[in-house]
Amino acid sequence: MIRLSPLLRQLPWLCLLLMAACTAPRSVIHSGKVTPRGQFKAGGNLGFNVGTSSIGKITGAVKSLAEQAITQDTVNYRPALDKVQEAALAYVLDPTVATSDLYVRYGVVDRLDVGYKYSFGAHSFDAMYQFMGPTGTPEKPGGPANANYGSVGLQFSTQRAKLPNIPFLDDAQTLLGFTAKRIDLLVPVVFSHSFGNEEEIGNVSYGLAYSRSFVKYGFEPGKIFSYVPGSTTVTEKIPSLLAKKSYGALGGFVNLKLGYRYAYFLPALAIYYQNYGTYKLLNNKEAKLKGVTIIPSLGVQFRIPAGKNR
Repeated sequence: MIRLSPLLRQLPWLCLLLMAACTAPRSVIHSGKVTPRGQFKAGGNLGFNVGTSSIGKITGAVKSLAEQAITQDTVNYRPALDKVQEAALAYVLDPTVATSDLYVRYGVVDRLDVGYKYSFGAHSFDAMYQFMGPTGTPEKPGGPANANYGSVGLQFSTQRAKLPNIPFLDDAQTLLGFTAKRIDLLVPVVFSHSFGNEEEIGNVSYGLAYSRSFVKYGFEPGKIFSYVPGSTTVTEKIPSLLAKKSYGALGGFVNLKLGYRYAYFLPALAIYYQNYGTYKLLNNKEAKLKGVTIIPSLGVQFRIPAGKNR
C-alpha cells in the first residue's frame, strides 16, 4: 500500500487555494529609476503568494472538522475549533494564492512618479522618489550608459479580506461568521543597474522592503455553544468577537527588466518574514502566528512617451 506524505495529501485543496482570492501586492517590480516626467508606464503581473503559515494551518483534520460541524444544528465548542479559526486567520494574514494585477504609473516631476494598481479586490496607490541617478529618457539620455539608480517609495493598499468560496474555507467562514478588513503599507528601497542608456534595454533591480499591515477581524458564530463541565446540556452561546491587530514584515527582492524602449518582460522574486503576533479567538482562546512569504511573479510593462519626450 502506497502512503502519501502529509504535503501530498494536502495538494488537492492547496491547488484550489492557488486559483482563488486576492491579496495586497507585495511583489516589487520597480527599478531605481522612476517614470520620467510627463511619461506613462502601464502593465500587468501574474504570480503566486506562497504563505508558509496558511499552508501549515490547513490540515486534513481541520478540514474534516469544519465540513462535519457545518452540517450540525448546534456545535459543542471543542479545542479543535481553535485550529479552524487559526486556519481562517492564517489564510487572511498569509494567503497561498495566485495573484494578478494591472497598473499604471505617471511621472509627475523629475525624480517623482505616482501609480495605481488594481489586484482584483485590492486597490493600491503609491509614489516613488528617485534619490540617485540621471533623469533622462532613452531618446534623450541624462547621463552615461549603464548608470546606477536608487529610489524609495510608499504604497498604500486597502481590501476587504475574504475567504474563497471553496470547500473547507467556505464552510469555515459560514460556521464561524468570519469577516476581516485590512490596510497595508509598503516601503521599498530600490537600487538598479541600467542596461544601455536610461534602461533602454532594461535593468536589474534589488533592495529591501518593509511592510506594515493593520487588520480588523471578527467571529460571529450562530450555532456554537459551550457546556458546563459535567453537564450534557447546552448552557450558553459562544459570544462573538471583534478585534484589531497590526504587524510588520521585512523582506528582500530582486527583479529583472528585459526588452527594448517600449515593451519589457519583468520576472521578479520577493521574500518576507513576519511574526504576526498573538490573536484573540472565540471562547477566550489565543493563537500565535508567524511565517515566511515567497512571491515569484512575471509581468509585462509598456513605456508610453509623451510630448517632447517622444
